Amino acid sequence: MNLEEEIELIKKRNEKVELDKKWETSKTRKISICILTYIIVLSYSYFINSKGTIFFNSAVPVLGFFLSTLSLDLIKNIWYKKET
Repeated sequence: MNLEEEIELIKKRNEKVELDKKWETSKTRKISICILTYIIVLSYSYFINSKGTIFFNSAVPVLGFFLSTLSLDLIKNIWYKKET
């Protein structure tokens, strides 16, 4: 393999890594996880005959996840500042 081919492979790999990073922090990913979590918890609550309002109870873990994504960004930024 020559140097130009190696450089092209590295560029393609870097593009994929950058795209993966964007996906990890994207709103689409966060919203998708929230929706899937809600559906799973709602289904579980229905099948175990949970008392109370299952629609509200099922939203609690989703809200917890969403808040954790917000707070983790804040914590990560503080950590970055201390590390640099």
